[in-house]
Amino acid sequence: MSQRHSVTTVASIPPGTGKAFTIAGRRIGFFNVAGKIHAIDDTCPHAGAPLSEGRLTGCVVTCPWHAIEFDVTNGRVPGQPEESQSVYPIFINGDQIEVEV
Repeated sequence: MSQRHSVTTVASIPPGTGKAFTIAGRRIGFFNVAGKIHAIDDTCPHAGAPLSEGRLTGCVVTCPWHAIEFDVTNGRVPGQPEESQSVYPIFINGDQIEVEV
């Protein structure tokens, strides 16, 4: 059964950046796209790179190791809908980011 977890403050993830946290045993990347927070699995399926350390351009994060791109709003590789990362529901409670895992 899914459960909500408090993660961090909205201010700790400025627009255009990403940051990872381990929640319920999963490494999840949180990304701020123009003030809206999105969460996907942080580990690139290709070689295990931390996606949160990649460059975020708009809603697309580029893997820091091999340049594979993921849309952080839906977890998909643009142009390859069969390739995707899990996405997690985000809730903002005051200034706190909560994620459902």
